[in-house]
Amino acid sequence: MRRRAFTLLEMMVAIALVALVVVALDTFIFSMSELWVANRGPRFFDQHVRNLTRYLSNELRTAALPPNVMVGATTAAITWQDVTPQNGGATETLLTFMLPAGSRLLPWPSRALPDVVCALAVRPQEGLVLLWHSRYEVNFGTDPPRETLLSPLVTGISYDYYDVTANPPWSNSTTPVLDANGQAIVPSRVRLVFTYEKLTSEVAITLPVATQALPAF
Repeated sequence: MRRRAFTLLEMMVAIALVALVVVALDTFIFSMSELWVANRGPRFFDQHVRNLTRYLSNELRTAALPPNVMVGATTAAITWQDVTPQNGGATETLLTFMLPAGSRLLPWPSRALPDVVCALAVRPQEGLVLLWHSRYEVNFGTDPPRETLLSPLVTGISYDYYDVTANPPWSNSTTPVLDANGQAIVPSRVRLVFTYEKLTSEVAITLPVATQALPAF
C-alpha cells in the first residue's frame, strides 16, 4: 500500500495554524505578565502592612506577658518616656515598652543583651524607627538608644484613647494625652498610616494590658 505524504499546501496550513497558536500564547503570556506587574505594587504593599502590623502586635504582646510584667508592678508594660535620639535632636516623648529577650530584628554590635527598652518614632522622609538599648549596658542612662528602621512606608502615627465618660468615648491624638495630674496616659491603640505612591492604608494596633494569667489568644 502506497503511503501518501503531506502536500505543500497542507504543510503551509499546518505552519500557519502553529504560528497562530504561538502568537496567541505569546499575547496571553504578555498580557498576564503586564497584569502581574501592574498588581505587584498593591500586593507587596498589603503584604508589608500585614507583616509589620503582625510584628508590632507580637512584640507589644510579649512586653505585657507575665511573669515579665505583673499586675500592680511599679513599671508598666507600655508607657511614655522622654527619649533623646542619636542625632542630638530635641528630646521626644515616645511610647516605650521593654522586650525581656530582645527582638530578632535588633542588629547588636556584639553579644545580644536582655531587657531591651524600645520606643517607636515616625520621622519625615525616613519612616517608622525603633529606638532601643538594653538596661544592662554600661552607659544605658547616658548614651542615646540605637535605631533600626522598621518601615520606610509609615508616614504617620497617632494614638486612640478610650474614655467611657466622654461622648464619643473614642478620641485620637498625635501627641500624648495628659491626665489631671499632668501625667501622660497610655493609649488604647496605636494607629499607623502607610503610604506608597498612590496607595494608603491605616491600621490600628491594640495595646495589650498586663494580666495575672496568660491571655486567651
